[in-house]
Amino acid sequence: MPTGVALRDAREQLFAAAERVLLRDGANALTSRAVTTEAGVAKGLVHRHFADFDEFLTEFVLDRIGRIEIQAAVLRDSAGTGSVVAHLTRALTDLFGSIALRIVGLVISRDAVRTRLRELTGGGVPVLREATRMISTYLTAERERGRIAAEADIDTLAPTLIGAAHLLFADREAASPAPADVEKVVTAVIADAVT
Repeated sequence: MPTGVALRDAREQLFAAAERVLLRDGANALTSRAVTTEAGVAKGLVHRHFADFDEFLTEFVLDRIGRIEIQAAVLRDSAGTGSVVAHLTRALTDLFGSIALRIVGLVISRDAVRTRLRELTGGGVPVLREATRMISTYLTAERERGRIAAEADIDTLAPTLIGAAHLLFADREAASPAPADVEKVVTAVIADAVT
C-alpha cells in the first residue's frame, strides 16, 4: 500500500470498511487488518487515528449509535399520523435489518469495548438501550396524542418490543423475518395499549 497519501475523512472510510466486514463476516472477523484491507489502506492507519483497536471499535459503535438517534427523530415526528403498528413495525425492521444487530453482537463479544461504552454512555447494552429509548419516546408521543392509552406502561412496552424484535432478527442463519411477522409481534405486544 502506498504511504503518505492523504485520505479524505480516514475515520469514516475506516468505519465504512468495519461495517462491511461486520455485516459480511461477523464480529469475530473484525480485526484491524481486516478493516484496513477492506478499506484498501495501509495497515497502520487505524493506529494513527486511534490509540488501539478497542478505541476504534468503541468510536465505531458510538458513530453508528448516532444513526439510531436520526431514526428516533423520524419515528417521533411520525406520531399522530398513520398507524402506530405500521410505524413501529417499520422502525423495528429498519433498526434490526441494519448494522445494529451486528453491533449488538460485537459489543457482547468484546469485553473491553463494552466496558468503554458503558463508561461513556452510562450503562446497559449500547444500541439496545438507544433503541429502547427510541421506541419509548415514540410511544410517549403517541400517548400525548391519545393514540396510546394513558395507563399504558411504556417502560415495559418499549423493552418488550425491542426484545421481541431482536429475537426475530437474531438468527443469522435464517432469512430476515417478513414484515408481516414483525407486525404480528408488534400487534400482540401493544394490543391493549392502542386506543
